[in-house]
Amino acid sequence: MSNIKSSREVSGLIEIMRRLRDPDGGCPWDREQTFATIAPYTIEEAYEVAGAIEDMDWVGLKDELGDLLLQVVYHTRMAEEADLFAFGDVVEAITGKMVARHPHVFGAGGAIHDAAAQMVAWEEHKRRERAAKPQKTGLLDDVPRALPALLRAEKIQKRMASVGFDWDSAERVLEKVAEEAGEIVSARADGASHSELEGEIGDLLFVLANLARHLKVDPEAALRATNAKVTRRFAWIEAALRAQGRQPAEASLEEMEALWQEAKEVD
Repeated sequence: MSNIKSSREVSGLIEIMRRLRDPDGGCPWDREQTFATIAPYTIEEAYEVAGAIEDMDWVGLKDELGDLLLQVVYHTRMAEEADLFAFGDVVEAITGKMVARHPHVFGAGGAIHDAAAQMVAWEEHKRRERAAKPQKTGLLDDVPRALPALLRAEKIQKRMASVGFDWDSAERVLEKVAEEAGEIVSARADGASHSELEGEIGDLLFVLANLARHLKVDPEAALRATNAKVTRRFAWIEAALRAQGRQPAEASLEEMEALWQEAKEVD
């Protein structure tokens, strides 16, 4: 029988993962996993954390943060097995990074009085950290490919803006939005292929992410909020139709559009 019990210490979680990965008596599923197979779960758990915050589900947030912490422990256990690094090395790396990026708190870096100034200083620290690392061939090479597309677009744009490759105002970006939307209209009229339309839509989404950046809007958060709004309003439509003994598939587009307008009024 196991002598491991629930614990408030991270060492207990580390020991649980060691036991799960143990070739002698561990869990067959956990033993088979690799960095690549666990990575999708790590991304999923990060989104579950964001979802709990959006729902203001603070009890759920505690559980979701635990699930995310497990992912860190899982990856560090696999790294330790491969003689790459251990959990303590991960903690040391992030504590060192946070101290270095906040000299106004932990050192003699001068005062920073607002969040905007801190963001500028943060990006400058990150730029110096990148410069100190072994150089890759291009400025964008280390922007993670696995990021959600909108978030990666924003990071690419920030990186290019750091060397001056950027529009000088949101108005210029809005002009580009209109231009890209017009190109989609033209492409359709010219009988563009699916791949060509995909490219044009990608261009428009990239410019919209750029517009969000110029307007200081988080594009991922904005789209999540709209998804939630649409979900709420469509649920209202479904409830209204159920009250009539019908399902959405039994209603006309015009009826659902009218209900949508009603949902907007009460949302």
